[in-house]
Amino acid sequence: MEYNDSVKNRVKRMEGQLRGILKMMEDDKDCKEVITQLSAVRSAVDRTVGLIVSENLVECVREAEKNGGSSDEMIKEAVNLLVKSR
Repeated sequence: MEYNDSVKNRVKRMEGQLRGILKMMEDDKDCKEVITQLSAVRSAVDRTVGLIVSENLVECVREAEKNGGSSDEMIKEAVNLLVKSR
């Protein structure tokens, strides 16, 4: 699967957030602020996982239809990936 710039930018943004959180910890910031930022990163990761799985699923289903195959197994695999990510 090819990852478009939008997905890569999401990951780069998360990387920046994590670096910021580390800086907050090094500066002994309040734990509530740190937890708030960690929760934001976790939410961003969850949304990115969902986006990647859904884009991959669409791609795989199109490929299966083009080749006359069944997409059932791919759908099950995508659902399992989402479940594992939680």
